Amino acid sequence: MASYAKPISREPLEAGSQRPSLPWSAVAWFAALLLVCYIPVLKELVHNWWTDGDMGHGFFVPIVAGYIVWQRRAELAAVRPETNYLGLVFVVLGALLMLVGTLGAQIFIARVAFLISLAGAIYFLGGKPVMRLVAFPLFLLVFMIPIPAIIYARITLPLQLFASAVAENVLALLGIPVLRDGNVLELASQRLSVVEACSGIRSLLSLTFLALVYGYFFDSKPWMRWLLLAATIPVAIAANAARVTLTGLISEYRVDLAQGLFHEFEGFVLFIVAVILLIAFHQLVNKIYRSRQRHAAA
Repeated sequence: MASYAKPISREPLEAGSQRPSLPWSAVAWFAALLLVCYIPVLKELVHNWWTDGDMGHGFFVPIVAGYIVWQRRAELAAVRPETNYLGLVFVVLGALLMLVGTLGAQIFIARVAFLISLAGAIYFLGGKPVMRLVAFPLFLLVFMIPIPAIIYARITLPLQLFASAVAENVLALLGIPVLRDGNVLELASQRLSVVEACSGIRSLLSLTFLALVYGYFFDSKPWMRWLLLAATIPVAIAANAARVTLTGLISEYRVDLAQGLFHEFEGFVLFIVAVILLIAFHQLVNKIYRSRQRHAAA
């Protein structure tokens, strides 16, 4: 019995039919070089996260950003990278900024230089197609860098005064005698000073980061993400004013509870309350949005 075998096609692959791939060897080289060049900056940054209460969320920022990139691994594997030498310019610019920041003892500039070099390396190796996919996680990395001291001082003082004023008015309404002098509250039991740690900047930074991550995972509407980001400011300020007020109220009954471990726990609880308020705000806006859509469709 004769047997026939189907001949194997020798036709060349059509242009663009090959699966595009990122230059992984070049990616590994750039990653290693960035790590070697910026290891002193990154080491000091991690130390800052560990010692500064305002930057405790810094440990989670690269983890969340890396997870988002991992989620997009299929898209990154399918995208056709485009080498763009403008990215190499940003890598060099970042290196120069790191040199200036190191010599001038400008830690913030040196830390920002790492992000510029990282973005430049990504743009050089992958071009616009890759940069579009990693733009959001790359932006999240901004939150791992502490605010410069000069900006921090300008933000914290108004927040301290606002929290003190709110606490003064609420305590007076509750019948508790209080006298405010700037950010200092004079109570019958003790003097409460609303220091920088109680200004609300800690909860504002952490809550802003959480709002961006929450909006990314739980809502695909771009305008909703921006709205959640804007909502973090009044929510964080209100939560901190409530903390100062509650501290003044508790100190009228037990002075020792206005400081130490209980005071820190109180701040943690109110931060959780702020997160819940942010989620409730998101649900409320979504409910209104869906209701308006139903009316429009009807």
